[in-house]
Amino acid sequence: MPSTRRGVLWRGLLAAVLVIGCTAAATSVAGLLQFKQVAQDFSSVEALQGVGKHLVVPQPGKPETLLLIGVDHRPGGSGPGNTDTMMLMRIDDSSKTINVLSIPRDLEVNIPGVGVAKLNAAYADGGPKLLLQTLSDDVFPGISVNHILVVDFNSFARLITSIGCVYSAVDHRYYNDNLGQSIANNYSSINIEPGYQRLCGDGGGPRSALAFVRFRHNDSDLVRESRQQDFLRWAKSQFTADELISDESRLAKEFGENVQTDRILHKLDGIDELFGLGINADGSEILSIPFPDSGSVTVGGEDDMTFQESASSHAYQQLLTPTVSVPVVGHVTLGTGARGKGKKRKSRFTLPSDMVADPGDGNSQAAALAGVGMPVYYPKDIPEGFLYCSTLTANCNEDTNPSSAYTNSYPRSYAIDGPEGKQYPAYVMTLVESSGGETDLGTGQYFNVQGTTWQDPPLLRDPSLVRVVNGKKLDLYSQGGLISTVAWHTPHAVYWIQNTLQNFIGNQQMVAMAATLAAANN
Repeated sequence: MPSTRRGVLWRGLLAAVLVIGCTAAATSVAGLLQFKQVAQDFSSVEALQGVGKHLVVPQPGKPETLLLIGVDHRPGGSGPGNTDTMMLMRIDDSSKTINVLSIPRDLEVNIPGVGVAKLNAAYADGGPKLLLQTLSDDVFPGISVNHILVVDFNSFARLITSIGCVYSAVDHRYYNDNLGQSIANNYSSINIEPGYQRLCGDGGGPRSALAFVRFRHNDSDLVRESRQQDFLRWAKSQFTADELISDESRLAKEFGENVQTDRILHKLDGIDELFGLGINADGSEILSIPFPDSGSVTVGGEDDMTFQESASSHAYQQLLTPTVSVPVVGHVTLGTGARGKGKKRKSRFTLPSDMVADPGDGNSQAAALAGVGMPVYYPKDIPEGFLYCSTLTANCNEDTNPSSAYTNSYPRSYAIDGPEGKQYPAYVMTLVESSGGETDLGTGQYFNVQGTTWQDPPLLRDPSLVRVVNGKKLDLYSQGGLISTVAWHTPHAVYWIQNTLQNFIGNQQMVAMAATLAAANN
């Protein structure tokens, strides 16, 4: 591998952040010296104790499985703390994807020596050793883990800041002022408006990336896992190796000071093997594997998730299975025309049957955005079972929050802070799943209509496919065959439809909304 390929690309997370993509080479003397420096940086934090016999030493060149743990641990606290997030990550340079499986912390499990409890209690009672033992005995029999990486709240905040923050597609208004006065607001403070924006460490405060990824007050553990995995994708796609190579030494030092790892990763050979795998995995797509939810039971007065061992074993096998080819987009038949070799094929546009016309609400949203500094477009047709969030009707306000918290949220006119201090006019409309004509906030299914004069934000790099639909050239972005984003460029701005965190909106509907984007009052 030529020495020009050297470099370590840190792009990741864990509800606590980690390195997920990396590029490296050690064929030259200089490359070897850089690895030695990285090994020294990794050793700045004491290695995890008591987990050695539970880990499998990776074979040279073979795939590796990482257990990533985000810990709810604050300064001055006693004990290891609770696991706020758990992810299994599979890095395999023969796979077209980096496979990720989030493990719900509220799983009802049988913890050795403790009994039936939530899975996150395993770490609190016995650290990573007991957690790994519980996963092996009760959730994924026969699990084989090569490395464990642990990061806490403060470390997460520092790492996010060290990589220059992460541009994130925030799906709705997140607000809570934890005054400690009632049970209703007895959870972490958060204050983040909807829309595409840069989230930073900010000391883990209410406007931070940490507050965003760990929020789960009004949605399920599964929705929160999707939010974390989306954040991981945004972090990975935001930076190229060339952009970060210049900061390699500093980032390695930050990682070493903030992430606790097993003893194998404290050795030169262990780091060499893991980074070697990242050479080919660097361009890979993140494939999120859903954890099978079988329902809930009550344990200690709280609802916990249950699961079937056969289903969890199947999910684990999916994690280990390399992806031969990534489905770009599922079945889309809206009269699309492929674009290539300078030619455009036109065909008749057909609207899906599960769409409803709603130009009245779209125009009302556009009217509220007057003066945004750019033309406002909205989809003439939206998926059946969804409604626009509106400040005027307060239909997406949390009952426990003051109405003033939503004054400028639905819709929202603002500016995106771009690179080099430049600001770009932007707006976002938010839609939410509804039931019987009423908003259903508890499902966590929000999607956005976004516009900005920033023509090339990181989110819109490298489309999976380009289609011409209803006369519009659309850029489609997919995750495992599900469309997450559809964008349309005009000479002065770019507009896109952003799917829910769980990509709940179907491919046909996503394309149809983008294809029916219309200027206000049209």
